[in-house]
Amino acid sequence: MLDQKNGFFDELEVRSPDQRAAEQLAALNAQLERVRAAEGSCLPQGGTLASLDDLAGLPVLRKSDLVAWQAETPPFGGMAVSNVAHVFQSPGPIYEPGGISHDWWRMGRFLHAVGIGKGDVVQNCFGYHLTPAGMIFESGARAVGAAVLPAGVGQTELQVRAAKDIGCTAYAGTPDYLKVILDKAEEMGEALAFTRAAVGGGALFPSLRAEYADRGIACLQCYATADLGNIAYESAAMEGMILDEGVIVEIVRPGTGDPVAEGEVGEVVVTSLNPDYPLIRFATGDLSAILPGQSPCGRTNARIKGWMGRADQTTKIKGMFVRPEQVADFVSKTGVAKARVIATRQGEMDALTVQVEGDGGHDAQALSAAVAAVLKLKGEVEIVAPGSLPNDGKVIDDQRSYE
Repeated sequence: MLDQKNGFFDELEVRSPDQRAAEQLAALNAQLERVRAAEGSCLPQGGTLASLDDLAGLPVLRKSDLVAWQAETPPFGGMAVSNVAHVFQSPGPIYEPGGISHDWWRMGRFLHAVGIGKGDVVQNCFGYHLTPAGMIFESGARAVGAAVLPAGVGQTELQVRAAKDIGCTAYAGTPDYLKVILDKAEEMGEALAFTRAAVGGGALFPSLRAEYADRGIACLQCYATADLGNIAYESAAMEGMILDEGVIVEIVRPGTGDPVAEGEVGEVVVTSLNPDYPLIRFATGDLSAILPGQSPCGRTNARIKGWMGRADQTTKIKGMFVRPEQVADFVSKTGVAKARVIATRQGEMDALTVQVEGDGGHDAQALSAAVAAVLKLKGEVEIVAPGSLPNDGKVIDDQRSYE
């Protein structure tokens, strides 16, 4: 069914898959041209890509790369950045540019899906200090014509007073802080006018969403980062998170840049089509999976399940770090379909087991030798049936108890 209450933010949300792919491919090739033209670009030179699938042949960009580049050439590592109005700092430190053109972080699409628009006053409880979250949501509010109370976090009694006096109708912030405000309002004997909430930056647990619904507040969440802006968002259908129209999202096997099959859990890798800050195949470090089909709300873009954990599973076993990249190297060298490193304890000693999906044609002794050569550790090899390893994105499973 169509989203009859809110309509759509723009026509991009209801493009056919073929039209979307063609238009995103054109924007991607223009983006690649800009990046390659930048002095010191690390992208390989080449012609235009023939399809979006060709994106998988380009290198993955990681946060550690940005930290190294920016330390050498501050503040943005010599990248092709333009139209900078603000400079923000995130842990690392990593410095991100911010622009002030219309909906620069593409958050308006999410706020519109929440039902926020003209006549609303958004109490924006995301931080405005150093990090960009506050400005990201303020930019989105401007894009849908809503007014903003730039509240930030803390001073809850003043938050309640301002919400009451101004008549704030919508909340933006982390999922749990809205409850802090509502509970404080009850304690103060004040009734607030919130009917909608746009949340992010933390887990929205079903029980918390249900509590807000019981208080008359419809609460939806988005998936966004300081580097990329909005990546995906919920609609009223609440069936997965719809990909934003201004990004190309791949799900890859952790430790590699290789896309996984639809439905398989892997690392979220995002290419931004924002010409002011062209991030190509930027690894978020988050896990998710592509859902089949389209949202019942009528928006036609692909959907992800949402945040499903962290892809960086680097673990110290027997005093040595084991990294997802090493597991990927082991899979490549041995030809097994899939592998999973499991860390356990035997008495007071670490134990290493490598489970591999095999069809009976693999030699356990040869696999054990490959484990020692690639992981630099000795461990047991357990050959399991094809398709039997869990679809959770884990290639390193630390089962040791630290209690």
